Amino acid sequence: MLPEDDANRQIANGFILDLNLNSSAIRVIPVARGWKNVVKKFTNDYASTMRQHPHRMIALLIDFDEYEDRLIYVKDQIPDDLKNRVFVLGVLSEPERLKRDINKDFEKIGEALAKDCSDNTNELWGHHLLKHNKTELDRMISSVKPFLFN
Repeated sequence: MLPEDDANRQIANGFILDLNLNSSAIRVIPVARGWKNVVKKFTNDYASTMRQHPHRMIALLIDFDEYEDRLIYVKDQIPDDLKNRVFVLGVLSEPERLKRDINKDFEKIGEALAKDCSDNTNELWGHHLLKHNKTELDRMISSVKPFLFN
């Protein structure tokens, strides 16, 4: 997982704490410091190594900052040969707003999102600040679940 900022890093860390998850298969990369840097870091540092490891996948964790076209922009930067192994997820606005809305710290948010994945539920993923992730989430779960969940 390549997080944009510390809030997304904490969510990712919470996600891998879920007991139903094979967390040894997941690594949280240091924060990129901005969504544009996530894209740059991915294309410059990780795309080539993904080509050397054909089963490696990555989740780019960004804030959408209320920009509906950000997902399209980011996906357009992903090389065609890697598109099926790169997932772009994030809060519609920013994680701090989600934290206030549901009154949970970032790590607990990550744990709840992982629980939704392992239980095949949509409790937190259905929140209005996260529901825009549905297509990417469905794609990720169908691609990754056999490798991650016990």
